[in-house]
Amino acid sequence: MDLFSHAWTALRTAVAGLSDEDFAQRSGCTGWLVRDLVCHLVIDAQDVLITLVTPAATEPTRDAVTYWQVSETPPAGDDPLDALTVRLAAAYQDPGLLKFHLDDVGSAAGRAAELADPALRVKTQEQVLTAGDYLSAYVLEWTLHHLDLTAHLPHVAGPPAEGLARSREMLEKIAGTAFPASFSDGTALLVGTGRRAPADTERAELGELAGRIPLVLG
Repeated sequence: MDLFSHAWTALRTAVAGLSDEDFAQRSGCTGWLVRDLVCHLVIDAQDVLITLVTPAATEPTRDAVTYWQVSETPPAGDDPLDALTVRLAAAYQDPGLLKFHLDDVGSAAGRAAELADPALRVKTQEQVLTAGDYLSAYVLEWTLHHLDLTAHLPHVAGPPAEGLARSREMLEKIAGTAFPASFSDGTALLVGTGRRAPADTERAELGELAGRIPLVLG
């Protein structure tokens, strides 16, 4: 629970420090500008709020790792929901309004997470998890999107080391194997999820895992 708050606070702090010009730069998400990514974070924060107040009476069907659905096909940026996010982001016009909305809804999501009982069973996407597992899954979400945010903004601080390490651990569980020890946590996440193609030397180190990535999480 603490790691969720730490990763989420770091991501929102990074967004709060962006200049207006930064919002028009590319993000690490295919087809999205930084403003589109930030708009997606607003939607994510809303999802967190909705899920934490949607209790379930049945046994959990997923945990923090199995929460993720894995595909081998990277997004092309033309999914209807992705397109809606782009249109919604453009409607803000003033980046300051988008910052304000993320701070407003994001702060509420952060407070809700701090107040949540980790053992509470919640429902999302027709699946049941404990609140603790749900929020743990979102550590990976926040960390990957923090990397997306800074992909073309080298002056912006990246995700915290604890979030990177925990996210790598979850991705390795999803993959069913470890990434090479020579890979930094950030490299493992970027290469493992297809955000960056491995260099020839990295591909050699990956061995048979090279044929099983990218792990596209949804």
